[in-house]
Amino acid sequence: MTSVKVVNLLQGLAPARSEEVFESLVQQPGFRLERILSWGQVTPEGEWYDQAEDEWVLLLSGAARLLVEGQEAFALLPGDTVLLPAHCRHRVIWTDPAHVTVWLALHYSPEGQAAALVLKPR
Repeated sequence: MTSVKVVNLLQGLAPARSEEVFESLVQQPGFRLERILSWGQVTPEGEWYDQAEDEWVLLLSGAARLLVEGQEAFALLPGDTVLLPAHCRHRVIWTDPAHVTVWLALHYSPEGQAAALVLKPR
């Protein structure tokens, strides 16, 4: 019989660090779910994320500002999600330095079922 455990993604957080913490929660071929912890970190000036896979992000706690190339920057608050298609250049331009920002990021193959992740913008 398989043992099933309950995990709270907002408990047992690492203490503040000078670098973000990336924790893999589930990984399969073409699919990776990770928790990211930020304490004021941003993408270095002039650098962009340009990933080969689609990324769906849920902000669980804290606050952040994201810049997608060709768009105005936007804020993310707890409960907000964003779908970043493969090769959508983006940068984190601010995270709350006073409190941990907890992200849940799902990376998956662009051939996957992206339609299931489309949510209405607020």
